[in-house]
Amino acid sequence: MEHVIECKNLTHYYGNNLVLNDLNLKVERGRIFGILGKNGTGKTTTINILMGFLRPTRGKCLVFGEESHNLSPATRQKIGLLHEGHLAYDFMTIKQVEHFYSQFFPGWKADYYWDLIGKLGLSDNHKIRNMSCGQRSQVVLGLIFAQDPELLILDDYSMGLDPGYRALFIDYLQEYVHEKNKTVFLTSHIIQDVEKVVDDTIIMGYQKLLLKMPLETLKENFHRFEFRNPRAIGVVKSDDDMISNVEYVNDKITIYSFKPLKEIVAYLKKLGISADDIKEIPMTLEEAFIGLTGKY
Repeated sequence: MEHVIECKNLTHYYGNNLVLNDLNLKVERGRIFGILGKNGTGKTTTINILMGFLRPTRGKCLVFGEESHNLSPATRQKIGLLHEGHLAYDFMTIKQVEHFYSQFFPGWKADYYWDLIGKLGLSDNHKIRNMSCGQRSQVVLGLIFAQDPELLILDDYSMGLDPGYRALFIDYLQEYVHEKNKTVFLTSHIIQDVEKVVDDTIIMGYQKLLLKMPLETLKENFHRFEFRNPRAIGVVKSDDDMISNVEYVNDKITIYSFKPLKEIVAYLKKLGISADDIKEIPMTLEEAFIGLTGKY
């Protein structure tokens, strides 16, 4: 099994501030890998290390088998990067920026760029600086696809895109990856989109990894249970084994757990808590994310 990305005990500090702590992950070829986490949990730091912009304090990060802080030019040409935003060369036109970028990539596929840009309905001489935020994002995505990279690293790719363009991008991405056996490593604040497209996911907490598994495994095995019992307030608590998170709203208790209902009921009984009305509530990926990380 080929791993396009492999991080081993990846740890990074900014001064005395620990951001990543012993992060281990492997990304297989032909998979879309999503990294989720609240602001400040190290998502962009991880991408900066992947690209060699940062050297980790400890640990190792390999991309196509090379250490990320020492990638060869040939390996860098295999990577398409969208880094938290948009295009720097906003004085260029749509046509000029395509010509400029094409000079750096021997396998340039101009049709990918023009297919996406054509949907904007703008002339080839339209300047980038005169575009909306979403239109600029579309130009960047077109340029990335045209590079025909083996690995796409997309840091908050949805920034500025309206729902229609986000849906269009997801369609392109899925077709591109699965038909051409490409690999994607992405982050996004719009978890509904991530749920539609990723194969594997990790959820990062502050200074620790909360979860790493295929998305379908998470959806099948992570549960939300609700019941009402004012005597349970403050008694039912999170722990490492049975309950991932617990929330109280008045007398309603919400439990998030990887354990099935039968085991949760038995656990509550040991605590002396009755939960006759307990029931499982289905979750979206966004609700599961909040269940794991908390609302605040």
